[in-house]
Amino acid sequence: MAQAMLKPSLQGEVEADIEIKAPATKFFHMFAVRPQDVSKASPENVQACCVEGGEMGRVGTLVSWNYVHDGKPKFARERIEAVDPKKNMIKFRVIEGDLMKEFKSFLFTIQVTPKQGGLGSVVKWNMSYERIDESVAHPESLLQVGVKMAKDIDEMLSSKE
Repeated sequence: MAQAMLKPSLQGEVEADIEIKAPATKFFHMFAVRPQDVSKASPENVQACCVEGGEMGRVGTLVSWNYVHDGKPKFARERIEAVDPKKNMIKFRVIEGDLMKEFKSFLFTIQVTPKQGGLGSVVKWNMSYERIDESVAHPESLLQVGVKMAKDIDEMLSSKE
């Protein structure tokens, strides 16, 4: 009787929770309505963001990002897959760019939850992906870029209050 060989999964998920001082709605608003401001808040991580088609905050809208990862300039074009203002959640699916050289699929989910007691929020960054093969590393270093961006955005939003 033949035995099936189990292949290591090429699919994976990495996520981080980041505590911030800013209100959940303000942080969510930065990605859902004004993503071009992300480059102002975190210029060493994001050089530019451009809405290419559609309307920000709406499913189907195309957004392009020029960012730095591992010290190198990178590009990503993403489509908004889901937006839920009640949950302060937005999902971006990468459809073109540098990540598509190593991943069959890549989905960023950002959800911001107010902390109990009303002071501050928690940002959950989630990246679910499928690598093209086993030689591609899991994107932990990219998750760290997201963590740094969240802290930079929080600093900008908190200093405006």
